[in-house]
Amino acid sequence: MELRLFIVACIMYAFTLITRKISKMEHFKNPIIFGLWHFVFLLLILSCALFIFLFVMGGGAGGLFPFDKFLIGEVIVLGVAIYGFIAMQKADAAKQEKTLKSDLDWSNTVYFAGFVASIVMFFFLQAFKIPSASMRNTLMEGDHLFVNKAAYGLHIPFTDKYIKAKDVKVGDIIVFKFPARDRKQLNCGGQTQYGRDFVKRVVALPGDKVEIKDGHLWVNDEAVPQQPYELYTDKFRVTDIENDDPKLYQKLWQEHKLDSYIGSELKDVFGPVTVPANNYFVMGDNRDNSCDSRFWGPVPRKNIRGKAWFIHWPIKKIGFIK
Repeated sequence: MELRLFIVACIMYAFTLITRKISKMEHFKNPIIFGLWHFVFLLLILSCALFIFLFVMGGGAGGLFPFDKFLIGEVIVLGVAIYGFIAMQKADAAKQEKTLKSDLDWSNTVYFAGFVASIVMFFFLQAFKIPSASMRNTLMEGDHLFVNKAAYGLHIPFTDKYIKAKDVKVGDIIVFKFPARDRKQLNCGGQTQYGRDFVKRVVALPGDKVEIKDGHLWVNDEAVPQQPYELYTDKFRVTDIENDDPKLYQKLWQEHKLDSYIGSELKDVFGPVTVPANNYFVMGDNRDNSCDSRFWGPVPRKNIRGKAWFIHWPIKKIGFIK
């Protein structure tokens, strides 16, 4: 999202510079040239606003961008831009001057806000839309939230390092880039998850021993008390899976291949495995309907985008996430 905002800001900044240069050359005295300029301005600024709105409200980091709605919106934008062109053909000099000043003010506002917002979103916030039921009933499909990217320290661009790094804690709900090395890696029912952002709850830290017995979590040989947010829906449980080679089991798990060998039974019987250094074990709150670390392995620290922080849509659910 931050890259898109930065691109929008650059486009509007370039457009503003070009406009000022054309204005000094007095080409805007020609009604057709001024009308075409106003047409391009409306097309640019409204298209950028539509794109950002649909990305945040309809796509975001957890969803697919709604191109069908974007195309419908673009038809409306085109209509408004054409109307602006026609209106400027009949405008006198005073009207043109007023329109030029207003459009430049909007252009300046957009590019400045875009630059500021892109910096803020690169370091501090990320928009995210819940794509599945894996976090029910804490987070529902379609919930829109902001991710606090500074919750675990400020990320140094183009590195895996953080300034004032903070520890990830058990119970934190995190958003992270799925740990896939390439597009050929298949998980969650034989599908590629490469490049996607996931949201899950941290249940174990580096060095912890993790097991699942009868569908419930054990950490360091102790049963973890069931929490109010945990949701279980399956009545039937697999009670035993052969694990004759613990080292191979650990290796397959760390290489994100375990679900390809065992399958859906891992939700009921899993492990034991040891969470590697700088990695975390995550699970969905909807324990019987979540593709998580039981199936595809640990989450590296470098993959963590940030901490799920605040729901901003729907209105009735606005508030901080616990």
